[in-house]
Amino acid sequence: MEGIEIVREVPLTPDEAWARITDWPRHAQAVPLTTIQRTSNGFVARTGVGRLGFDDPMRVVENDPPRYCRLVKDGRVVTGYAEILVEPTATGSRVTWRESLHVRGVPRAFAGLERWSSRLLFGRVLDDVLA
Repeated sequence: MEGIEIVREVPLTPDEAWARITDWPRHAQAVPLTTIQRTSNGFVARTGVGRLGFDDPMRVVENDPPRYCRLVKDGRVVTGYAEILVEPTATGSRVTWRESLHVRGVPRAFAGLERWSSRLLFGRVLDDVLA
């Protein structure tokens, strides 16, 4: 799985950027038809309408606030990982989001489409939670 990397520089302290980016339920505001529920070791993003949908469970496997977080996606539909890095800059923070995901059943020939849609979706999430 080849991943993506999205970088945003924001006029927020690293602590504030971290607080926003790890407010997992807030991510749902940027993803249509999605709700997020915390779990003991991460969270589950539920995307769909009524009974039609899927769960995207994510475990936080490494957490070094306010600098680094690694999530592992181990759902029946979506697999992969995400990494979030927050670094101080002279004017605020640089937030780097690395994501590598695969939708089960999607042929590898469509990996480029997965990366394109991931970049679009997670760029939107970053912009919304950091605004």
